[in-house]
Amino acid sequence: MWFLGAGASASAGVPTATDMIWEFKQKLFISQHRDAANSVADLSQPNICARLQAHIDSLENLPRRDTPEEYAGLFEATYPAESDRQEFLQAKLSGAKPSYGHLALATLMRGQRCRLVWTTNFDALVDDACAKVFGTTGALKTVTLDTPDMARQAIIGEHWPLQVKLHGDFRSRRLKNTGDELRRQDSQLREMLADSCQRNGLVAIGYSGRDDSIMDILQKAAKNKDAFPSGLFWLHRKEEEPWPQVYNLLREAQDSGIEASIVMVENFDETLRDLIPLIGGIETTHLDNFVAGRLRRSAAPYRQGQGGWPVVRLNALPIIDAPSTCRLVECQIGGTTEVREAVQKANVEALAVRSQFGVLAFGADSNVRTAFGPYNIMRFDLHNLE
Repeated sequence: MWFLGAGASASAGVPTATDMIWEFKQKLFISQHRDAANSVADLSQPNICARLQAHIDSLENLPRRDTPEEYAGLFEATYPAESDRQEFLQAKLSGAKPSYGHLALATLMRGQRCRLVWTTNFDALVDDACAKVFGTTGALKTVTLDTPDMARQAIIGEHWPLQVKLHGDFRSRRLKNTGDELRRQDSQLREMLADSCQRNGLVAIGYSGRDDSIMDILQKAAKNKDAFPSGLFWLHRKEEEPWPQVYNLLREAQDSGIEASIVMVENFDETLRDLIPLIGGIETTHLDNFVAGRLRRSAAPYRQGQGGWPVVRLNALPIIDAPSTCRLVECQIGGTTEVREAVQKANVEALAVRSQFGVLAFGADSNVRTAFGPYNIMRFDLHNLE
């Protein structure tokens, strides 16, 4: 069995739970500081995240950071109406297409190397991948939270391959805010997961383990020495530390004599790319076509003659934006090494080089003056140069 979390869909364009958590914090901050929208736009900056977190910590009735309730609690605070939450999720899922990892997993299903997939995701990426690899939409049976009886019948009847979506849209609400029927159906699916762990090994990938309702089931199953007969393997991104719940689960399994370990990986796609060649006897035509279709080749000949341009060749990276104005600073500074040292010492955002006419620099006038002093600065519009 495979267990997929949100991280397995990241390369397909679907944001992870962590991504959305920070977006919720950003929206809650802006709702009370409308004039500061631009100042918190870049969520990759640690100082901005710290500012957002400080604001969230100052509010009442919101879950603390890195708690299992954080995602759903912030989601409901940002979008109180369920219809708005549904619209938000639909927008995040629209346009997503199966990545290499999804097609590889579908290939394993077709080769009968993976029978059952459990997931907390509500995208259709595994469904779309199977439709492509199998050539039909009828090969994969997908069961959602609304139809737990179908899951039981499929598992008992061994109607493979099968995908069970444990949450459906359930993840957009906190458990205490759901109806009794939904809680019952959620419980039924989790019981089936526990039962299936007694008969199958499990590979988990892209899942943080922050959901206690899932981790409790896996840990309970791991107490049985006969569970996970083919092992329990938790695939985790190298640059992040696993949650304590993950370590607790694996220790419980190891104490029961189950082969269990954390496997550090790059991501979902890279893992499946490395795994597929190790498995013989499966048809990989669709995977090969997918890889071939992603290759892009374009000629990038070097300039002929005595000219030294272009000095930078970016045939692999798109240039999204470029400066339109270059500054010429008429000063007596030494060579390029001294120019770079001046910029570094001034600690400003500027890119500069020495020429026979002076210092050529890209950057704001204030930054250039800070680095090189109150010298004469001339500006040239690059778009009008011959």
